[in-house]
Amino acid sequence: MKAYIFPGQGAQFEGMGADLYESSKEARKLFDLANEILGFSITDIMFKGKAEDLKQTKVTQPAIFLHAVISAKLLGDAFKPEMVAGHSLGEFSALVTVEALSFEDGLKLVYQRALAMQEACELKPSTMAAVLGLDDDVVEHVCAETEGIVVAANYNCPGQLVISGDIDAINTACEVLKEKGARRALVLPVGGAFHSPLMEPAREKLARAIMETEFKEPICPIYQNAVAVAVKDKETIKKNLIAQLTSPVRWTQSIQQMIKDGGTDFIEIGPGKVLTGLMRKINRNVTASKADINS
Repeated sequence: MKAYIFPGQGAQFEGMGADLYESSKEARKLFDLANEILGFSITDIMFKGKAEDLKQTKVTQPAIFLHAVISAKLLGDAFKPEMVAGHSLGEFSALVTVEALSFEDGLKLVYQRALAMQEACELKPSTMAAVLGLDDDVVEHVCAETEGIVVAANYNCPGQLVISGDIDAINTACEVLKEKGARRALVLPVGGAFHSPLMEPAREKLARAIMETEFKEPICPIYQNAVAVAVKDKETIKKNLIAQLTSPVRWTQSIQQMIKDGGTDFIEIGPGKVLTGLMRKINRNVTASKADINS
């Protein structure tokens, strides 16, 4: 079965999407519409901005979403998903491509999500750290024993877990994890504690926006981050999307479940190749590749 996977924050790069804009009339139309919806020229930042400009959450999230969704549209009839998943923000890209959300509504929600997350980050200093070379249960145990807020946030692949929380709690947990044998426990250059209880103010804001948005049943199952199982019911999709901001991204578990359910050919759509790399660490027996966009 053919599965499409969509990246999240961190996949951005300078000049992203310029080639799509230049080579396709349909892409130009969607990028121009995005500028109109957002009320500023995101294409200027995407095509000509510096890495620093692209790092702002309010720019990064819509930029990655646009690159992924427009790339999928340019595949035309070759885009025939039998199952999809998106890493964090990528879940919104996936939902638009399988027709659960319109392009316009998807972009509006992504922008509202980005602004709400940015605000939540400013309320309390917080961060995330990548932990390499330890079993998940060891990392979870250290988080549970550490004073303050620190939780497992991204289950990226076996032996690679990202934790999220208060700055002091993250620093303490990193020291303990190194003592437990972590190959690395490295604080990441991010603006806040995504996928942790510290995102609760953002979750509440996004919940209102999601509940007011029209969703449809997707054309194929989506494996959502919060539950790591196939979902098709639109009300369940909304509930899981709301839970996503404060829940961990169960990426390893989602991919393993997709393989168990028959996924054999995994194609990444959007900027970068992060997910293709993770696929090889999760299961080498399935094929993983980047989508070939011939516009």
